[in-house]
Amino acid sequence: MKREELTRYLEDLLEPGRFRDYCPNGLQVEGRHEIRRLVAGVSATQALLDAAVEHAADAILVHHGWFWRGEDGCVTGIRKTRLRTLLLHDINLYAFHLPLDSHQELGNNAQLAKRLDWIADGRFGEQELGWLGHLPVPLPARQLGERVALALQRPPLLLGDGERLVSRVAWCSGAAPGMFEAAIALGADLYLTGEASEPSTHLARESGVTYLAAGHHASERYGVMALAAHLGEHFALDCRFVDLDNPV
Repeated sequence: MKREELTRYLEDLLEPGRFRDYCPNGLQVEGRHEIRRLVAGVSATQALLDAAVEHAADAILVHHGWFWRGEDGCVTGIRKTRLRTLLLHDINLYAFHLPLDSHQELGNNAQLAKRLDWIADGRFGEQELGWLGHLPVPLPARQLGERVALALQRPPLLLGDGERLVSRVAWCSGAAPGMFEAAIALGADLYLTGEASEPSTHLARESGVTYLAAGHHASERYGVMALAAHLGEHFALDCRFVDLDNPV
């Protein structure tokens, strides 16, 4: 397919114009015009770029791309090496950040609910990035944490009461400890995100609401995976997801 066709389709599907984001969404680096093979991953690291070169990919699709707000924009060192890899091999780089967290079917939060068997029934927080829902059957927080570990292939950090019976849940993939207080106010028994901050422990202890830090990478692995699979089916593209281990 043509690059312009894929660009339009992704923009129509994910609607990046609806979001106030910290980076540009969409085609970040232009490569060759014809796209037949696509490699997807969580972050546009050198290891992912090298995997794309090895697989003779025409495009790379990630959740964490480049050109973040407030970053030093000089193309030196690691940035030079990464950009040179793309330009030398004429590979397109697509990145979708908040739009891929939010998408109602293919997004990170939707895919978390699907993998954890949580029933979503609401949104909350800035730009409605947080999700609310409930469990089919209430579980103690510690047992729920064990299920999260199995589903995401990484043991979460549990803060607060591990014996609390959890029915109502709130979650936001990635790094969203700042939404914990809103989740507490909305009546959640447990809040899940990728990372914890220093105040997270105190809020969990004082509110009685359990906090699960499931891993930034682990909680944002499945949106880009689902999007790549969707593109492969919709356009008959050769799409493969490359999972590069990240303990954070």
